[in-house]
This record gives sequence, structure tokens and C-alpha cells, in this order.
Amino acid sequence: MEPIENRQNQGFVARLKDYYLGLTISRKILLGYMIMALLLIITSLFTLLSLKRLNTIQDSVLNRDIRILELTERLSETIVKEELYGRRYAILESPEMLEIFMKVKDEAKGLINSIIQLDKSASGLLAIHDEYTELFLKYFKYSKNLLSPQTKRYDSLIKKTHAELLDQITKLNQDARLSQREKTFKASVVSLKAYRTAGVLCVIGLLLGFASAVFITRNISSSIDKLKKATDEISEGKFEAIPDIKNRDELGELARAFSEMAKKLKKLEEMYLDASPLTRLPGGVAIENILRKRINAKTPLAFCLIDMDNFKAFNDRYGYARGSEVIKTLGNIIESVVKRYGKEEDFVGHIGGDDFVVITVPERYPRICSEIIREFDNAIVNFYDPEDRKAGYIIGKTRQGQEMKFPIMSISIAVVTNQQRELIDPVQVGEIAAELKEYAKSIKGSIYVVDKRRRESRHSLNEDNLISFPKKDVDA
Repeated sequence: MEPIENRQNQGFVARLKDYYLGLTISRKILLGYMIMALLLIITSLFTLLSLKRLNTIQDSVLNRDIRILELTERLSETIVKEELYGRRYAILESPEMLEIFMKVKDEAKGLINSIIQLDKSASGLLAIHDEYTELFLKYFKYSKNLLSPQTKRYDSLIKKTHAELLDQITKLNQDARLSQREKTFKASVVSLKAYRTAGVLCVIGLLLGFASAVFITRNISSSIDKLKKATDEISEGKFEAIPDIKNRDELGELARAFSEMAKKLKKLEEMYLDASPLTRLPGGVAIENILRKRINAKTPLAFCLIDMDNFKAFNDRYGYARGSEVIKTLGNIIESVVKRYGKEEDFVGHIGGDDFVVITVPERYPRICSEIIREFDNAIVNFYDPEDRKAGYIIGKTRQGQEMKFPIMSISIAVVTNQQRELIDPVQVGEIAAELKEYAKSIKGSIYVVDKRRRESRHSLNEDNLISFPKKDVDA
């Protein structure tokens, strides 16, 4: 016979099982939470503290390090512009150049103050810049006689202070990059520690909990795993590693912060690697990406390819340094015109050499192109020596070695739009623009031309299928 005690024990287990099976799902989950409540509280507290640390780190990266990187890049460009206009004023003694110099000086000072607000160690930069500006103002007093001892002395001091200023800016930039990497690595360590600790607590919870606990811990574990993986990959430079977390809790907020950080880091990396070292404008990769994106979106598009005429002859005649100044001047003109007459979504790029690109919409390209032509034609004559400017040409050699007269430089702008035809890809746009540019360069003087052909055609370019500005008398 079975002992009475065993029968009583079996009766108790059976009754307990029946009671549990009779509970609703919400009561079963509640019962499970009661058993693992302590573990969940510990897990939640640790996770929240880790998330807070991660958010603090990411906030520091976004609002300090990346901001310093942006400001130092802009400050470097502004210091170069300040020297450029200071030198121009010293040579030309133009009130306009002095006014621009003072504006650029104030802009640089504002950027320095913004950097100091983020990094107190940069306070010495302001004193160096004030000294730099003061040297220029003293240099202006003696610049009428470029061979005087005072002029040479202040010129030497300006160069020395300019170099010191750029060195300090470069150091701040490098320190910000190092800080960014260290914080990203620290975030990875914090995330890894949170993942491991939460994983241990979740395993214990799984052993003690029920089906509801499985879902909760899996959700948390999966999110932390994705964040850890994203942190590791972003720290290795894989900025496309955006964690796929759709939660609206702290993990979701952190994932979105990761996404924003990755986008900004990728943009900064692409700009750093692809930008022209001369004009600091985005290069070929960025141009192709922007163009492809707008073609695929089928939005109204006007692609403007800008090229200088007779630049090689000018470069051969006056040398690389003056040629570089012309290229930078054209870049500044294009940026200034697009800023005044374009919109925020308009894009300016530098393919290389004397080739630039503006991507805008059909409604804005006429004003932008005509203003670029007007400002360039007004500015370019100042780069020629007086005798060449008076003659209206320089003597140079063609690529075949033949000597000939080359007129004062002009610019040719080829405009490709999707008003008359559907654009397929950047290669097609580039081919059409190249064809238009060759036609434009065959016409004397600065001009922009726009293709009116409705689709791919074998018809040659002429006045019947082109829009041109200014209007030229040409053989069609």
C-alpha cells in the first residue's frame, strides 16, 4: 500500500498545479514578476545607470567633440580668408578689401569664442588671434613700401603668428578627434559591461520566471546586443552600423542617438577624405552621391558644371600660386552666390582643378549662373599684371607647343536639367554636361548654356536647342 504521506504530498502538488493552471495570463505574469521582482529591479537599475552613462558620453561627443571639429574646420578656412583679404588690402589699398578683412576678423573671433565655450583650454587662441590682427593693422601702415625694413619685419611676424595660429587650431582639432575616439571606446566598454551583467541577471530570471519574463529579458538582451555591436563597429569606422531598435524607451533613444552620431561621423569622415584641400569644398564622391540621390527621388534638378577658359595659359604665365588663388576665388564666388540666391538644400562641389559644380533647381539656376559670371568677370582682371590687363590677353603656348594669344579668362557653365528629359544616373548627366561645356567653351567670353533637347538625340548642339546667357552671336 502507498504511504499516506506520499498520497498527501501528491495531492498538494496536484492542487498547486490546478491552481496555477486556473490563473489567467495576467495573473501568471504577475506571479512570475513577484518571483523575479528583485532581479528585475536590480537589472533595471543597472541598465538605467549604464544607459545614463552612455547617453552622457554620446551627448559629450555630439555637443562638444563634433562641434569643436566643425568649428576648427571653419576657423581654419576663416584664418586663411583673413590673411588673403589682408594681403589684398595691403596691395590694392581698397576700402572694400579692408571692410571684408574686418568682417572676416570678427567672424574668426566669434568662432574662437564659440570654441572657448566648449574647451576652456583654447582661451590662448584668442590672444594669438588678437596679436595676429594687430600685426596686420601695423603692417598696413608700411605696406606702401614693400621693401622697407618695417614692412619685411611685420610680414615675417604675420607669417610666424599665422603658422602658430593654425598649429593651435590643428592641435584643438586633433585633441577633439582623440577625445571622440576615447569616448566612443569608453561607450563600447560600458555597453559591453552592461551587456554581460544584464545577461547574467537575465539568465537567473529565465530560470525563475515564466513566459512573460522570457519575452522581457529577450527584448532587453537583444537591444543591448545590438547597441554593443553598433558601438564596436562605429568605433572601427563602420558608420553604417545603425542598431535596428524600434523601442521608444531609453534603449530606443540611445539607438537614435547612435544613428545621429553615426550620420554626423560619416559625413565628417567623407568630407575630410573627399574635400578639396584647396577650397575645402566636397569632391567627386559627395557630388556623385548628392546627384544620384536627387535623380532617384525624381525631384526638379539643375546640374551646373563650371569651368574656366584659358586657365592653363594663365597658370603657365603666372605660376601655380596665382593659379591657386584664382581657383580659390572662383570657389568663394560660387559659395557666396549660392548662399545669397540659393537655398539651404543647394549644393556646391569642387571636382578638381578649375572644375566646380552647383546642384540646384531649375527655378534658381539662371540667377545663380548669371551672378557667378558677373562676379567672376569683375574679379578675374585683378589677377593679371597691368600690361596684360591693358592688352586684354597674354602670350602663351598651346598643348602642341604653338605660340598664340590667350584672352582674359572667362568661365563656361553647362546646365543640365530634368525639365525636358528624364535623367537616369550621374554618368548620363556628366556626359551631357561635358558636351554642353565643350560647346560653351567654343564661344568667346563667359556664358552659360542649357540643353533644351527633350530626349537623347543625335542632333548637334546649336542655338535652336540651347538656352544661352548672355546671348551670343554664334554660328549654329
